[in-house]
Amino acid sequence: MDVALAAPRNGLLMTSTPPLDGPKTCDASAMMEIHRMLLQSFDEATALVEGVREGDTVHAEAVAVQLHLISTALHAHHEGEDSRLWDMIDTRAPACFLHVERMKVQHAQMLVQLEAFDRAVPPWRASAGAAEAEPVKAALAGVCAALAAHFPDEEVHIVPVMEHVLTQPEEKWFSKHGRRATPQGQGWNMLGAILAAQPDGGTAWLRKNMPGPAGLVWRYVGAPRYARFRAALAGRRP
Repeated sequence: MDVALAAPRNGLLMTSTPPLDGPKTCDASAMMEIHRMLLQSFDEATALVEGVREGDTVHAEAVAVQLHLISTALHAHHEGEDSRLWDMIDTRAPACFLHVERMKVQHAQMLVQLEAFDRAVPPWRASAGAAEAEPVKAALAGVCAALAAHFPDEEVHIVPVMEHVLTQPEEKWFSKHGRRATPQGQGWNMLGAILAAQPDGGTAWLRKNMPGPAGLVWRYVGAPRYARFRAALAGRRP
């Protein structure tokens, strides 16, 4: 696969190919798994906001917890890449520098939308007002459009390079960075969102990452808690 010569959206072409002919040095599938979760979570967020009746601050609070969770996850995902990944690829696969530069630009552009989203949520959270919901939905539209362009680009031009120039411990750092950023008390909800976004509903993910007793803890503790959280997002109350 000639990743470096593939034509990116801005029309720039590379003139050489990164070292993708040898064996893979890591498995970067976790990147795709997180992308799926973020895409699904942000795609449903507008409907969640619209599902809150005006003035229903209890329901707005539940949805706002989810909005904060996914915003935190996206911030952490990109901060990890900005702080470590780009320098690694620049050093080890310099032929990909235009792809890396494009990723940096996309991150910066998305950050504008994400910060607007972060500013818009608290007033709506406090009031559940229709007027306050409009800036939230406008910012969500911007984030979703940016994600729809950025993630496929990154999966074609960056992830394959990662699998040939990063070690497995280096790749694992990004997952650990994301987990450390998860708000306190939201670990099961984040795990549930990751599982729900996978093509098979998370069966293979659990088998790979939480085999044996750990998977049973999810089944009997985590999954019921996540189901209650999702019910609250839909406005269902005990």
